[in-house]
Amino acid sequence: MGMTISEKILARASGAERVKPGDIVNAKIDYAMVPDGSCALLSSDFRKLGAPVWDKDKAVVVIDHAAPPCTVGYAKWIPETIRFVEDFDITHFYNMQGVAHQIMPEEGFVKPGALIVGADSHTTTYGALGAFTTGIGATDMIWVLATGELWLRVPETVRVEVNGTLPPLVMGKDIILKLLEMIGISGATYKALEFGGSAIRSLSVDGRLTICNMAVETGAKNGIIETDENTMAYLDGRVKDGFSSLTSDADCVYAKTIDINADELVPMVALPHNPGNVVPVTEAAGKKIDQVLLGSCTSGRMEDYYVAAEILKGKKLPRHMRCLVIPASAKIARQLNKEGLTDIFYETGCIVSNSQCGPCGGMQMGFIDAGEACMGTHNRNFRGRMGNPDGEIYLGSPATAAACAVTGCITDPRTIT
Repeated sequence: MGMTISEKILARASGAERVKPGDIVNAKIDYAMVPDGSCALLSSDFRKLGAPVWDKDKAVVVIDHAAPPCTVGYAKWIPETIRFVEDFDITHFYNMQGVAHQIMPEEGFVKPGALIVGADSHTTTYGALGAFTTGIGATDMIWVLATGELWLRVPETVRVEVNGTLPPLVMGKDIILKLLEMIGISGATYKALEFGGSAIRSLSVDGRLTICNMAVETGAKNGIIETDENTMAYLDGRVKDGFSSLTSDADCVYAKTIDINADELVPMVALPHNPGNVVPVTEAAGKKIDQVLLGSCTSGRMEDYYVAAEILKGKKLPRHMRCLVIPASAKIARQLNKEGLTDIFYETGCIVSNSQCGPCGGMQMGFIDAGEACMGTHNRNFRGRMGNPDGEIYLGSPATAAACAVTGCITDPRTIT
């Protein structure tokens, strides 16, 4: 009997010939990602161990949540994170250069077959490149930083088969929102979500990163996509120590298979206050929107901005609208400038920010007031996540969000000309 991609990776990482769902393995970690908030939280306890970081080249520390800080409490994270990096001689440190979940794949830390953990739930993002990547808590991260190892239970794998061709202005974000509509926020608890099919193969890596980013919203342990030519093209020039293709065996066993027909997909919207509260955009059309977020580690990449800019170009925001553009990394921000997209956003009336987590996690700019509504391309719309608990947060694709920005209400992007 064969193994799935996730099982193969955990077998390799634990030195086992094969593993099966339910096995507890002691796995060697390839990279550990530590964002500023978690670094500040764990640094004191880690120092009490009196141990060095197991491999200073395998830890990646990123200041992205408080970038820059907006409260006295968040401001304390910055010097504490910098002290940790300096005291333990961490090689890879990114100080306000982007969101960790973009930096990790962008800078070549992710490759097929790798096992990567991060002290943030959306570490699942990197599975788009064929790696097993998952979020862990600060206490587990202390153990990883000290030993380079972690106990993990091998998850069952759910195969999500997406076949067909995505219609115009239907994006990867709509695929994962459709899945959330089908199974909800606990429908894949501690499962490996493996995405495949012709529609997935046709997606760019940008679209795949969006899907795996939100795999955790279903409760999944990880999201993962088998490697193909698109994966290899993205990795070429980024990963310097070699990589190879990785797919599930033909005779592997899935817990179940979920089929999605891409031909029939439409733009989807998650309504307050739950990422699983999803409907087609037409069912929410007309709801007034006060703020739009174009960005975050979910949908703040070049493909996302190409689509948004095409909709926004030559238009003006309504007087009541504010539209925040927050690129996922400084490299993406520079590319936006180079290609003239930043000018399009400014001319429309948007606010273009530095790369940061920002309003996605209520870290700084972008709060909404009671009675206001935000449409965002980010990943969570829980009550109070963007400030006032009486505000409303909606989730959609960059196409849907851009359409909302120019009309001032929830709008089907296919109706914008």
